[in-house]
Amino acid sequence: MRDTRLAAGRSIAGLTILALGLAGCAASTPTIDTSPEAEVTFDGLHEVKGGSADQAWARPGTDLSKYSKIMLQSAGIEYRPGGEAQRTWNSRSIDGIWEVTDEQKARLQEVLREAFRGELSKSKHFTIVSEAGPDVLLIRGAVLDVVSYVPPEPVGRSDIYLSRIGEATLLLELRDSITEAILARAVDRRAAESTMEFQRSNRVSNTAEVRRLAQRWGRLLTERLDQFASTPE
Repeated sequence: MRDTRLAAGRSIAGLTILALGLAGCAASTPTIDTSPEAEVTFDGLHEVKGGSADQAWARPGTDLSKYSKIMLQSAGIEYRPGGEAQRTWNSRSIDGIWEVTDEQKARLQEVLREAFRGELSKSKHFTIVSEAGPDVLLIRGAVLDVVSYVPPEPVGRSDIYLSRIGEATLLLELRDSITEAILARAVDRRAAESTMEFQRSNRVSNTAEVRRLAQRWGRLLTERLDQFASTPE
């Protein structure tokens, strides 16, 4: 029988890794705050401290070692209200928040779905399934407060150059797929920025920037899942 203290330590460490799945490299070792003064959410999660995620919470003592499969579930995409539908400009670079069209919404949804499934399918330890089970971890994601800096197509030959095309907040929850009990939550705000200082705005380049951001989110999550799975017993 393995030491129960070791098992508990691995449970908390693994849960912290997953709670910080979007964080990249942490500035210090992340820990779940279980002190009497700990910040606890309405659904029983404790604040994770010492990481570089915008915000993260996890449930202390949860054992994730039983999970070997993941099921993806979308909680939807929400857009910031009030974007401008039209504007007259006479410069080659435009600042401002713009209305997101139905076509752009459909394209964003498709790019996010493909990017996350593509990155998570590369996991060395977890397989993607479509049905709940005792060994299935439910990953529920929502994209919130989406804003677009992409103006409507200009009339004539005017070109628009943008340093970033938009930004959004990813809310990620880890749940048991049978009970849907929440185990961890992470929030990350990022912008879809051009790899160059300014880039001509068009459908191809804009979609590429969105895909790059979504792949980064999905890649970081996959790396943290595999990092947990490879943690020694």
